[in-house]
Amino acid sequence: MDFRDTPEQAAWRAEVREFLEKERPKIDPDANPMELARERGGVLKEWRDKLAKKGWIAPAWPKEYGGAGLGVMEQFIMNEEFAEARAPQVGGMGVSMIGPTLIIHGNEEQKREHLGAILRGEVQWCQGYSEPGAGSDLASLQTRAVRDGDDFIINGQKIWTSGAHNADWMFMLARTDPDAPKHRGITYFLVDMKSPGITVRPLINMAGGHQFNEVFFEDVRVPARNVVGEINRGWYIGTTTLDFERSSIGNAVGQRQTLEYYLRFWKEHRGQPVTASASAAFASEFADRWIEAATAKMLSYRVISIQAAGRVPNHEASIAKLFNTELSQRIARTAMKLLGTSALLTGREAPMKGRAPGSYLQTVSSTIAGGTSEIQRNIIATRGLGLPRG
Repeated sequence: MDFRDTPEQAAWRAEVREFLEKERPKIDPDANPMELARERGGVLKEWRDKLAKKGWIAPAWPKEYGGAGLGVMEQFIMNEEFAEARAPQVGGMGVSMIGPTLIIHGNEEQKREHLGAILRGEVQWCQGYSEPGAGSDLASLQTRAVRDGDDFIINGQKIWTSGAHNADWMFMLARTDPDAPKHRGITYFLVDMKSPGITVRPLINMAGGHQFNEVFFEDVRVPARNVVGEINRGWYIGTTTLDFERSSIGNAVGQRQTLEYYLRFWKEHRGQPVTASASAAFASEFADRWIEAATAKMLSYRVISIQAAGRVPNHEASIAKLFNTELSQRIARTAMKLLGTSALLTGREAPMKGRAPGSYLQTVSSTIAGGTSEIQRNIIATRGLGLPRG
């Protein structure tokens, strides 16, 4: 693999870096995310407006839909530089998931209604996929949608729905033909979260955060015009490659930056509150974590190299996801050892303002969300190594 940029790629990287040096919001990237959201005020909107003018909110979208029409390597370089600069991300699921899906599968009316609003930050989206009995085996979903004239009536429940309590719209899968094989008879819907019959209940995680929710549907009417693609063919839309950049380079860079933060703390507070034994253990573990962070970056480069060659990453993306999420848990455990008994303290007055214990609890879900580690290992075994199922 040649890690060097071509002259064109080097010029593009320099352009992105120059923009970030001049325009990136001057906010503390190590601040508590909840506090940051409250304190940044209009800073995020100003940042969004700057990105929108360049088509950089959704850089891989076609220019006619407000994007920059970037290619695979241009997108990767931009994502890498944004991650290195710790620039705030905007767009959420609207940009990374439903927007690209509508560009590929939506009709013109759906594109006109939703794409502009996504780029302007006027709406937030959530994903209605998982159900109490259908998580990793998503095709077993039982939420029903029954045709009634110009509408569908939806009944059922979704769970682990990130951001549903703040969302304006949901893109979701529901079963429209219960007699069809489980991967068929599923339809892809766009649902206004203000529709009568929708109830959102919070699920508080072990770190005390409210990100996940349960969503209940009781006779919710959804216009048939909100069906994306063909009725009973939603499974194939739902499994579309929704994001043009799947290398996880942002995660890999973020792992290294987290280690750099812990290293700075270790050097500044060695012996206070860090104990001697914890310091020695941390030095050894830190070396392992640093090597693993470098490995995560190489896995990201492997995925983007496959995409740049015009192929679709499959088990390679699962390897990167599996390694990154399990690494985040190992990094959190190393940070807890660094602090010793001080790791039990949380809040603004705690060491690192409670970042280490918060991360220790938060990363538990990282190997579950987006496909469990077990699912990723099955994909690697069957599709990557050619091992038999069962």
